[in-house]
Amino acid sequence: MKFPVASALAALSLLPCALLHGQTADATPKSKAPLTTRTAVDALSDAELDQVIRLLKDNFIKPDALSEAEQRRATVQGLIDRIAPGATIIEGAVNGEAAASPFRSEILDNRIGYVRLGGITPANVGELDASLQKFTDAKLPAVVVDLRATPAGSDFEQTAEICRRFCPKGKVLFSVKKPNIKQEQILTSKDDPKFIGILVALVDRNTAGNAEVIAAVLRTHVNALVIGQQTRGEAAEFSEFPLSNGRLLRVAVAEVSLPASAPVFPGGVKPDLAVDVPADTTEKILKQELEKGVSEFVFETERPRLNEAALVAGTNPDLDAAQAAQKNRGEKPPAQLRDVVLQRAVDFVTTITLYERKSEERKPAKK
Repeated sequence: MKFPVASALAALSLLPCALLHGQTADATPKSKAPLTTRTAVDALSDAELDQVIRLLKDNFIKPDALSEAEQRRATVQGLIDRIAPGATIIEGAVNGEAAASPFRSEILDNRIGYVRLGGITPANVGELDASLQKFTDAKLPAVVVDLRATPAGSDFEQTAEICRRFCPKGKVLFSVKKPNIKQEQILTSKDDPKFIGILVALVDRNTAGNAEVIAAVLRTHVNALVIGQQTRGEAAEFSEFPLSNGRLLRVAVAEVSLPASAPVFPGGVKPDLAVDVPADTTEKILKQELEKGVSEFVFETERPRLNEAALVAGTNPDLDAAQAAQKNRGEKPPAQLRDVVLQRAVDFVTTITLYERKSEERKPAKK
């Protein structure tokens, strides 16, 4: 079911403002942003650029910093900085198979399907098919697609295979353009989707390459809500060119673009609902979720209570907990690790399903 954007926006309005934006609203007028070096340089004419170089050579206190060799280094550095992330100088090859990252699937609270795609590989695509069939059989209304543990890669045919599991048949998913040789590969959806319902995509600041494309396609074609942090903006095919010192120049040679959508390269995917989480915390959460399961990091666990078994055993969980705290000299136990990005996804699904249920209830009965 592809819910209308208006319904999604109306439902989102039910969520607290701080939850939606990851921060409290600030009504204080913002001061004008300072002029950046790039903005200032972009405003200079050709004559002014020559003038700046001449004035620096004539007046800067360290002339050696403006030698011909240093100017060439500055040119290369400036070019790479300006077209980032389209080019980098690296120590060794990075192409080839993406780092191993396993697939994981789970049903949250008996009502939400969760899939961590991991590496975009044929094996994981098969795992996805099995999970989506299970979610469909269970009549789950929503699926969360977690892209935070997907290694960067540029196998765009496998990327399209993931998108085809959710997108309507006959849609142009995205294209891969190589402007230097005027070549364009157009990837489309070929079959009916394997899941129809509410979709949420989770991303973080390390999400790059094919994972960014999946997030953008799902948002464009099936109104998926993207939650997390802005992605790296590397939705491109890269090639490595050897340099004489053994290093490599890594350059974007083909750009991924979506029909009637904002470019993913180099800006990345901006989340619909921003939730800022430190990178090391995300890494820790994803590792523990793989080992212990996902639900533990989403839903609150109940405090132990006195029950019949404890009564027969002559124990009191409440009293035991209090005594343990006393032994710790009043020190508070460490805060339980929570996957707040996934929690926001669960909040969103809960709100949407409640909104749709209420809308159905308000419809007049058919005569």
